[in-house]
Amino acid sequence: MCGICGFITEKATDLSALRTMNNTMEHRGPDDSGEEIFPFSEKARIGLAHRRLSILDLSENGHQPFHSANDDVILVFNGEIYNYRILKKELGHYPFRSECDTEVILAAYLEWGEEFLEHLDGMFAIALWDRKKQTLLLARDRIGKKPLYYYYDGKQLAFGSTLQPIMAFPGIRRELNRDVLPRYLFNSYITGDQTILKNTFRVQPGECVVYASSGLRKKQYWDLISEYERMCREPFEDYSEAKEALCAALRESVSRRLAADVPVGTFLSGGYDSSLVTAVAQKLCDKPIKTFSIGFEEKEYDEAPYAEAVAKYLGTEHVTHYVSEADMVRLVGEIPQYYDEPFADSSQLPSMLVAELAAKEVKVVLTGDGGDELFCGYRMYEKLQQAQRIEPAAVVIRKVLGERGAVLEKLPFPVRAILQNRDDRFRTQLGRESYKESIARMLGCDPASLPYDERRIPEKNWQKRRMLLDSVTYLPDNNLCKVDRASMRSSLEARSPLLDLGFAECSFRVPQGMKYRNGDKKHILKDLAYDQIPRELLDRPKKGFSVPVDKWLRGVLKEDLLSVTDRAYLSEQGIFEPEFTSAYVREYLFMGDQGSFSGQNRSHIVWPLYMFQKWYQFYWTSHTHCGQSQDN
Repeated sequence: MCGICGFITEKATDLSALRTMNNTMEHRGPDDSGEEIFPFSEKARIGLAHRRLSILDLSENGHQPFHSANDDVILVFNGEIYNYRILKKELGHYPFRSECDTEVILAAYLEWGEEFLEHLDGMFAIALWDRKKQTLLLARDRIGKKPLYYYYDGKQLAFGSTLQPIMAFPGIRRELNRDVLPRYLFNSYITGDQTILKNTFRVQPGECVVYASSGLRKKQYWDLISEYERMCREPFEDYSEAKEALCAALRESVSRRLAADVPVGTFLSGGYDSSLVTAVAQKLCDKPIKTFSIGFEEKEYDEAPYAEAVAKYLGTEHVTHYVSEADMVRLVGEIPQYYDEPFADSSQLPSMLVAELAAKEVKVVLTGDGGDELFCGYRMYEKLQQAQRIEPAAVVIRKVLGERGAVLEKLPFPVRAILQNRDDRFRTQLGRESYKESIARMLGCDPASLPYDERRIPEKNWQKRRMLLDSVTYLPDNNLCKVDRASMRSSLEARSPLLDLGFAECSFRVPQGMKYRNGDKKHILKDLAYDQIPRELLDRPKKGFSVPVDKWLRGVLKEDLLSVTDRAYLSEQGIFEPEFTSAYVREYLFMGDQGSFSGQNRSHIVWPLYMFQKWYQFYWTSHTHCGQSQDN
């Protein structure tokens, strides 16, 4: 778990510039750093840099950039390769000089070329320079656990684990990518290969990008939807067989993620996923593992007692920290620094705090991420099954109502969402129409790109279709991004056993009826948890990692929100339509959800708007954090 960055340019760029880029990620790797610059071609130079958080082989042998034994290939790498010991045996003819997984990646590339990625099982972001071929390969793991960005303007390239080193790349022309703003305001995060900056892209999960003097080419070496199609052709026929296979895959997954030369613990919320992972981990350890949770003063958000009860049953060494509103609001100002794109999932705040708590005692934690997407855990999946059942009736009602929008607006939000759900391209994204007009007026454009086109997903069942959609969008671009930034803020490595390749592929073979049975979400995963922990300690309504955003926006954050949505401020900024945006926020603050937007909770747009403005203040109006040039 580290940070990587670098560049290829014909401009005069020295080691100090590369070091400046690298030091923007010091929190990701406080244990060691390395920077090197080499000739890339007759005219261009390549810089490779690395910040290290030492997890395996704590000696200097793990220093990066890492050179192959023949010095033909040089690598910087962020993440963990869980099958590196197996690969090391297979590649026994290579003259290994370390015990770290980094060197195994080099040996694998020398053995298999670009196909080496198909042999790696882990979470990773890789930048690999082949001197002989004069190519730079950038690659990201299959699920998208580790981030990797690159800037390319046709002449020069820069890359990084985050956007910060790219923004520090000398000579970069930083331009705001306004095209992503409609979807960001709707979803609270930016997804796909686009970023908040023009000419700057996100390497996609399961993708490698290869740069040579002739230009860029992309290759998808693994695709979740294609893998789902392949695996579900051989479904489990028997419930017991499916459960046994999942249990074995999970045990193997957790076992591999406990391997470290530093202390390992778990995040424990008391929910099914984190409790199951913790239970398996505790059984595999010969002494109590450390578990961590946070509690809230507001009882409706507090899950700490549930986590403490599970920890007591399992016999873990549990730590709980109760946080106040002041603790949470303090972190609002830090969000832009560590989430270097606009990001508005408010659960990032408790995620930052629990990571901060855990980092005081361990360097690695296991999490429960992925259980909801793979096993049908979100409330939306239940709503979609209901919506698909009543769709024939909705078609008739739509014909009767026609275009009578006034009648439609008076209906309850859930009914309205179903009736407005007409386009099969966006079938599982209920409620999009309710926010589309507001976002359009706020940005002064038609947000045609607001929803995702779902036609690539080969599922007629709306519930399964949305699970796959979330697995390739919401999971990597929201959930995994959230955990990566929150944990790395405290120099903590987070590992996700439920997103192990073998476990995920096994989940694709589990029929939907075993995941969602008679209204019971995550049925088979819960069953696995019940085998480890008494049902009465787990069964309760799902809360998630929620925080009282409405209360804060209308309370301690109100004056700051008003200042960044003031008409004069918005006019000078030139991004949002001043009159509508300012009025929209003030109506939200002072009138609640009344009036012409009855039934719509405006915080779903106001909070992302506020988070964008905080990001903009940090990166765009402060010369300390700006690049060499910028353009609105």
